[in-house]
Amino acid sequence: MIKLLRIKQWAKNLLVFAAPLFSGLSGHSHFVIPAISAFVAMSLVSSATYIFNDLLDVERDRQHPTKRFRPLASGAISKPMGTAIAIACLILGVGIAAMVSRGSVGIVLIYLTLQVLYNWKLKRMPIADVYTIAVGFILRAVLGAAAIAVSISGWLLFCTGALALMLGFAKRRNEFIVQGEDRTTSRESLAHYSRSALDVLVCMFASGAAMCYAIYSLQSKTAHKYPGMIFTSVFVFYGISRYVLLVFAADEGGEPADLLFKDKHIIFSVLGFVIAAGLATNFVHVPLLEQ
Repeated sequence: MIKLLRIKQWAKNLLVFAAPLFSGLSGHSHFVIPAISAFVAMSLVSSATYIFNDLLDVERDRQHPTKRFRPLASGAISKPMGTAIAIACLILGVGIAAMVSRGSVGIVLIYLTLQVLYNWKLKRMPIADVYTIAVGFILRAVLGAAAIAVSISGWLLFCTGALALMLGFAKRRNEFIVQGEDRTTSRESLAHYSRSALDVLVCMFASGAAMCYAIYSLQSKTAHKYPGMIFTSVFVFYGISRYVLLVFAADEGGEPADLLFKDKHIIFSVLGFVIAAGLATNFVHVPLLEQ
């Protein structure tokens, strides 16, 4: 069941907490429940989309070196059972989002529409396939803001999108290498990519993410209010650098969520970032940087 729901992938939904964290409201009890509810709603809805995607791609997944071990592809869980679980997750997730706010359920429905388009057409189109995934990340961040009724910086959304594109193209790069000549049997869009193009795209968006976050940590309304946010950039840059190293030195990147849980340097970056952001928005004052 855990593998069917892809619990590890719920790490992506931690972006829901970005708005509460950066707005300095993460410690306010009346914002905690809406934020957690939004996280749970997105986790259930995303699990439903993963299952529906697996149902559609059962035959292709059976040709993939690792996806063939997924519950539906391996036959460990039947298609009717998978369908029932997906529908239950979908209904429960949308219901929770509706209880959070009207804006939250609207964002969840946009996310679902995007997933339908992805499975129908976009996942077969190079570049568009990864951009669709990136928009899904941005919607997670926007959901967090909608849940607690606050605005979110455009620079933070740019950074989120660039990070998602870096992860997405790194995953395509890994698939391109690992699957060799059989790569198109499990993902059609890989036929249109080249390794050199994917290398450039990973580097381009890694640089873009770092630049966007640097501007956010200096020039956003949040940065003006909490100048200590500049110190969070150290952990962002280190995490990006570590990820790029793993992608090019060890051909990693196939499962970004796995790296989040197994690489000590990336874990350090995430924890350091959260602690630094929490301190900056609640305790630390930097007189020399205050505007």
